[in-house]
Amino acid sequence: MNICLFTPEEIKNPLAKKDERAQHIVKILHKKAGDTFDAGIIGGAAGIATITDISPQGDIFFSFEPKSAGKKLYPLTLIIGFPRPIQLRRLLRDVAGLGVQKIILCGTDLTEKSYLNSNVVSDGSAYQMLLDGTAQAASTHVPLLEVAKSLDQAIKSKNEDSSLACEIPSSGTLFSEWESASKIALDNRRASSSLHDFLEHESARSVVAAIGSERGWTERERDLLESSGFSLCSMGSRILRTETAATVASSIILDSMGYLG
Repeated sequence: MNICLFTPEEIKNPLAKKDERAQHIVKILHKKAGDTFDAGIIGGAAGIATITDISPQGDIFFSFEPKSAGKKLYPLTLIIGFPRPIQLRRLLRDVAGLGVQKIILCGTDLTEKSYLNSNVVSDGSAYQMLLDGTAQAASTHVPLLEVAKSLDQAIKSKNEDSSLACEIPSSGTLFSEWESASKIALDNRRASSSLHDFLEHESARSVVAAIGSERGWTERERDLLESSGFSLCSMGSRILRTETAATVASSIILDSMGYLG
């Protein structure tokens, strides 16, 4: 936790002793009255908090001084075939740390159906992983998370500008990702070029990247992706876990766009 994040209401109130952030401030950072720590408002400003008092009960009273608008999200949207829940938690944390603007989780033809019944999104676990990744990056802007029942729905919804099945909102700046974006689908069977070569000849201001679930895309989905304007690209012959592919591809794409330099 490289920054303590608060909602706009929480930033105005004392932090209870039992709160995980209070435990971090006292036990990990060893802060006391008069000390400062990095803090920010979720979806808003980043700045410095000063501890004004710690009550006998251990509650932390603090003031907050904004210093910047926070680190903005990058214009990269990921469409990801729903992985197993334990992988999903790690995936969300890592791509949030990289600063992608949006993740669309979708069922695919080969997705294990039980994964779609997981409550990892509805119970708040998914948002917590996004928040953890955001705090790890010392950022305040949390990626948007949407859920679609299928790849078809994810693509059709965006083409028709309609809502997806479930959405966790973010106040981070969103970019137009469908009209002018470069569209990439990772695939190691029918790829027309490597991801590296494709990006070398692109100067996109925004990117939408589709990454399949554990068993990859079907031929039907490859046809759908190509007919929807996606270029099939590979990252070599090795078959990677969905979480690994998402992190590596995001890093390569963001670096090619100049955001990691």
